Amino acid sequence: MSIWRRPATVEAINARLAAGAAGVFGIRITEVLPDAIRAEMPVEAHHLQPFGLLHGGVSVVLSETLGSLGCLLTLPEERHAVGLEINANHMAAVTAGQVVTAECRPFHTGRTTQVWQTEIRRADGKLACVSRLTCAVVDSPAMAGGRSGGTPRAPEG
Repeated sequence: MSIWRRPATVEAINARLAAGAAGVFGIRITEVLPDAIRAEMPVEAHHLQPFGLLHGGVSVVLSETLGSLGCLLTLPEERHAVGLEINANHMAAVTAGQVVTAECRPFHTGRTTQVWQTEIRRADGKLACVSRLTCAVVDSPAMAGGRSGGTPRAPEG
């Protein structure tokens, strides 16, 4: 049984992600499973830290992209996901020229918070990074009078 409450195809997700950070880093969703999302990302020169290895922050971008997407897809249209906290543990180096794969699954899908874990693997299948994202579940900006965040909107008129 699927955990998703919003319809989403791989093609539609990738089209939407292409315009943001995921597009800049070449993150591409490859599969939406009944309870997980899979993606891949080529490791190129602009993904590397000064020592020639995949930058840990880039792994975090991949993880947050998948976790936020997963959270959003489990919510009704009037609800939205925002990141609260993310951590990452790096276990193995990744060098340029590889394509890393990632799989993201929920640990907890509650009414007000969700926790998602992403495993990122090197081309040889070795675990390179495990990351956990905690999201807050909030009203969608349209449901909150068009406001996002805590900034009050100026009165109209």
